[in-house]
Amino acid sequence: MLPQNKFQDVVFTLFMAFVMVYAMILYNIALNVGGMQNFVFLAAFHEMLIMWPVAVVLELLFVGKLAQILAFRFVTPGKDPMILIILAISAMSVCLMCPLMSLAATILFKNAGSQLVSVWLQTTAMNFPVALCWQIFFAGPLVRNVFGFFVRAFSGKRAQGAGESV
Repeated sequence: MLPQNKFQDVVFTLFMAFVMVYAMILYNIALNVGGMQNFVFLAAFHEMLIMWPVAVVLELLFVGKLAQILAFRFVTPGKDPMILIILAISAMSVCLMCPLMSLAATILFKNAGSQLVSVWLQTTAMNFPVALCWQIFFAGPLVRNVFGFFVRAFSGKRAQGAGESV
């Protein structure tokens, strides 16, 4: 399920950004230390304090709308199947967010110095395939299903509660 109003959009974005950012931080820390290790799961929360709000702000203020505009250049709402629309928006979101978040991570955590551009490009190239696969196959379906469950549960209880008060 996709958000239907601004409040739902903010909640959806908070949840999606958390799932995406946490996974990508895990991946990047694992790359830096030579592979996945148990400590990485907790270490990632240190970077989450910075990167999660960055992702939420970028998505809500800039990326979300631009991803839709770009996606709607090759899919048409109401004409194309909903799954194609969702995949197009998801792919465009990754195309925009991956370079932006990789730049933030490069500046904040990589100590790139005079090699900023090359380290950023390498970080983006390493992150993009993982971010795209994670979004399309795992994070996207998980977040949409959990979000939909809570929206339906909340809507059902509110509608049921309103009927019982008569």
